[in-house]
Amino acid sequence: MINHQVWKFAVRFIMVTAAITLVLMPSLALNAAQRTGRQRQPNIILILADDLGYGDLGCYGQKFFKTPYLDRMAQEGIRFTQCYASSPVCAPSRASLMTGLHQGHAYIRGNMGLNNERVPLRPQDVTVAEVLKSAGYRTGVIGKWGLGEPDSTGLPNRQGFDYWFGYLNQNHAHNYYPDYLWRQEERVTIPTGTYSPDLFTQEALDFIRRERGQPFFLYLAYIIPHANNELTRQTGNGMEVPSDAPYSNEQWSPQQKNYAAMVTRLDAEIGKILALLKELELDDDTLVFFSSDNGPQGKNEGGFDPEFFRSHGSLRGIKRDLYEGGIRVPMIARWPGKIRARQVSDHVWTQWDFLPTTAAIAGAQAPTGIDGISMLPVFLGRQQANHKYLYWEFHEGGFAQAVRMGRWKAVRRGLSSPLELYDLQTDIGETRDLAGKQTEMVSRIAEIMKREHVESEHWPVRGGTTILGKATNEAFSGQRGKETKK
Repeated sequence: MINHQVWKFAVRFIMVTAAITLVLMPSLALNAAQRTGRQRQPNIILILADDLGYGDLGCYGQKFFKTPYLDRMAQEGIRFTQCYASSPVCAPSRASLMTGLHQGHAYIRGNMGLNNERVPLRPQDVTVAEVLKSAGYRTGVIGKWGLGEPDSTGLPNRQGFDYWFGYLNQNHAHNYYPDYLWRQEERVTIPTGTYSPDLFTQEALDFIRRERGQPFFLYLAYIIPHANNELTRQTGNGMEVPSDAPYSNEQWSPQQKNYAAMVTRLDAEIGKILALLKELELDDDTLVFFSSDNGPQGKNEGGFDPEFFRSHGSLRGIKRDLYEGGIRVPMIARWPGKIRARQVSDHVWTQWDFLPTTAAIAGAQAPTGIDGISMLPVFLGRQQANHKYLYWEFHEGGFAQAVRMGRWKAVRRGLSSPLELYDLQTDIGETRDLAGKQTEMVSRIAEIMKREHVESEHWPVRGGTTILGKATNEAFSGQRGKETKK
């Protein structure tokens, strides 16, 4: 039997030793602060929206509602047009984001596992927070976690975060006016009528003020604009927001008004974060990322119609699809003085690249065997090789796979289904299946799909179908194909 606590301690010891080596032996390696002439490592903030579509920001083409602060953030940094979420639903997307593993290798591959249970991160899973903590960062996560229930191995404080406040459970996170939230491992009562995203902003501001004396990593995971699915079933409108201002007078449905108000409200909250960085003179010392965990939700979740605002832009599909609309997401990075302003990049990358990217920024050692690669050179205007290919799999409603390789994108909805092939350079909407004309490419991608999927005990694939327990309307799952805890 492997003692996984000892294993995880050993991994952390190696990472700390590697970080010390970088400091004491600059002839062998220079950390990010030295390379850029910094006096200290930069702060890193990741702001993640929940179910925000590729087309939901003004800087990505949204014409109906306003997102001025995020649009300005894009103007002051770099906006990526071809960045991908790790999965088309919540928990697996966030698991890959935290661990640097794509969904063929990640331990968590869906919201619910084989027996309709929540699968937590394990002690041996190494997260972004642990990597940055080994490099001297203070670490915090605020908002929606979804990678470990109470008393499980997946709790944020057991996965490298010094501070944690928010929702552990995804379904609990549907409710914008909760009775309780979690601070560290303590359940805390929330005053009646409190809108949780407002709390998250205040907690984030407090964390920045409190930790500004040393490098910090803040993962701020808002629940906007995810629907309150239970409220949808009760009223038909699950887009929960205190007011539909400034869109009250628009000739839209209540659901559309609320959705627009939620996104604009989120934008204003992010504006407060950026304003505090300026006030505390941390602006030049802080790299801020903004993205979403997957594509926009369907009408059945909140009563909001993603077609109305073209939330997926010109892309095909929405949340739970492996077509572009389900996995291509906004990604903005802002780092004054380091990232040149007014950039738009079509470099192809994914959220499982976040871990090695932040490791490179901090001068830390990323774990071996992960699927991500550092995008720091792209941020700094240098050359960076593309991934040879990107791989996704999704287990909800049947086993689906996708591969992006250069201009080509393939989707297969089940092992017994034909592989579809699209040329994204000429057909971003994935409307023309070219599989019959590109048989060699189809064969190459089929081999990648076979190779990159490692079988999972929690999300096993049998006969082209993922064998799951009772399906939920918000899940897809998976697990890394290495030895698992018995």
